[in-house]
Amino acid sequence: MLYLFGFEQIGVAVSDIYFVDPNPIPGQEGAERGVRLEIRRLEPGELKGSIYSARPITVDRPLWRIDLLESVDSPPGSFNRTHHHPSIDGWEPGPRVFDTELSGEPLKWLAERLADLDGVLEEVGLDRSEVSPADVAGLRERAPEIVDTVGRLLERIRVGELGTPPDESATSVRASWL
Repeated sequence: MLYLFGFEQIGVAVSDIYFVDPNPIPGQEGAERGVRLEIRRLEPGELKGSIYSARPITVDRPLWRIDLLESVDSPPGSFNRTHHHPSIDGWEPGPRVFDTELSGEPLKWLAERLADLDGVLEEVGLDRSEVSPADVAGLRERAPEIVDTVGRLLERIRVGELGTPPDESATSVRASWL
């Protein structure tokens, strides 16, 4: 399942994920499931037809990522693998950063961060030109709706509808839009 909230220059992409890290850090072995949220650059394309045609939209590179993950072997809601990536180099996330507040109250932590895009940008060292004032205001305004969407996805993972392993014919140990 993929949700996309678009603003002016950025969007927030939210998806369920099932993942097995091929190079886990000690204590992080085994399959993980949960919700991934990324703030991404959005690029509007040129119209491909008349003024009435649909506009192509590119969901481009990530600026920030948060993974509300837990071990598949743990009880739902443990958030024992929950982390964020305050640094991203192009398309590659930096190391996982674990935060007790994030694991303890992930939706509250997420709501606070989404409402403070300026603070997130400062933390990750991004140039302010990456976002517009309309992005900052729009994300702050829509943060409760985004957090609600994340909460609904987490519930669907808890009951086994989402965040499930890829089928046996898959060539990857990652099932997700993001």
